[in-house]
Amino acid sequence: MHNFNEVSPLKTVVQEFIEAPPGRDRNLLTLVEMGFSAEEASAARDRCGLDASVLELADSIHAAHMAKDSRGIVLGSPMINKPNEATFYSTSRKKRILMEEKCKHKRNRHQGSRRSEFLKKAALDVDIPKPMIGFSLPFQNRIKRRNLPDSALGPPYFYYENVALAPKGVWDTISRFLYNIEPEFVDSKYFCAAMRKRAYIHNLPIENRFPLLPLPKKTIQEALPTTKKWWPEWDNRAQLNCLQTCTASAKLTEKIRKALDDSGDVPSLRVQEYVLAQCKKWNLVWVGHHKAAPLEPDEIEMLLRFPKNHTRGGGIGRTERFKSLGNSFQIDTVAYHLSVLKNIFPDGINVLSLFSGIGGAEVALHSLGIRLKAVVSVEISEVNRNIIRCWWEQTNQKGTLIEVDDVQKLDGGNLEEFMRRIGGFDLVIGGSPCNNLTGSNRHSRDGLEGKDSSLFYDFFRILDLVKCIMGKKF
Repeated sequence: MHNFNEVSPLKTVVQEFIEAPPGRDRNLLTLVEMGFSAEEASAARDRCGLDASVLELADSIHAAHMAKDSRGIVLGSPMINKPNEATFYSTSRKKRILMEEKCKHKRNRHQGSRRSEFLKKAALDVDIPKPMIGFSLPFQNRIKRRNLPDSALGPPYFYYENVALAPKGVWDTISRFLYNIEPEFVDSKYFCAAMRKRAYIHNLPIENRFPLLPLPKKTIQEALPTTKKWWPEWDNRAQLNCLQTCTASAKLTEKIRKALDDSGDVPSLRVQEYVLAQCKKWNLVWVGHHKAAPLEPDEIEMLLRFPKNHTRGGGIGRTERFKSLGNSFQIDTVAYHLSVLKNIFPDGINVLSLFSGIGGAEVALHSLGIRLKAVVSVEISEVNRNIIRCWWEQTNQKGTLIEVDDVQKLDGGNLEEFMRRIGGFDLVIGGSPCNNLTGSNRHSRDGLEGKDSSLFYDFFRILDLVKCIMGKKF
């Protein structure tokens, strides 16, 4: 029996600042809520000055951590170096954006250059493998061995996904924060008829995995058999490209039809190259003579292995469906990784689902036959929350679903309350939107500093808090 009524050290420290007035002293409270000690927060303010932002103060604390390492190498997060400390990034996306802008203007060029050079030397050498087959594939004898650091061992288990082909240094940073665990790079073309290059950092076992059955079709014409009749010989695609959050316009598909009609029975090589480039870019399929069309949301649901009509209804339009599906897990891929949990938790599992989207993690676990005893689902989109709630009801889940509408609302206090209520978390899972990382969004490709992708730091912050609380209470 775990005593949740005792006062935690974190609460004791926070109480020292609880009467702090708004403004500069409030920054100290924010740092403490992020997991730093009161002494560290005060020392950082003394070093940086009274006008320093939270991010600058956190940066200073992190630099102090790194300086203590006699080898001059970043061992990982503050949690690794000091087990009771959590992340050094702000919990608020809006505040983080404002702080970043302020730091850009105030940061001394020399100091910034010196810190960048230090981090560059400390970064892990994360190479993206070719082909992206992860640590193993279904029905394959090959399995890669790995050794996890003691600080990364579960439970709780954790699982984080994002786009594989991120800007240089992004996966180095993510890996460094998540206990220096090597990313598992996987292209979902080995699991379904659509390519989806993703990387996953997790502390799950990698032996005794198994795939979802029945196995999905792995070519376009097998998955979408009605297209076979109209497929031109010069379109040599066997699989679709990564499914995006947007779709081709009617104007483009009409332009393609007209170009083919004007070319006669056999389109010129120039026309073929143009049409094929557009088909690859927008995942167009052939639905009639010279008629290429974008995938329908129902077809994308099928390719991602979501239940039919999963995103339909509840007032959600096609545009929102595309957006929600484009940011979701590919169920077969994720379920293969999560399958090891079935034997570990035969009686069911408690899940903290961060940035839940349309419930890909929940669907994957349910599809594996793993009972969802309790799910704390954190998702800012009301549309997506409605989708998850409808799925929960339609699948007659017997467990507890707790909804949180903003990751900013998760702190040590309410996490401890949730854990008191359900008995702790077995799995912390999430994947922040890849809008700021993917090459198809070059206008907003600003890496982990982007508005959406910076949510990764919240994933790390919350994971550290969960590990800290469970380490004390369980």
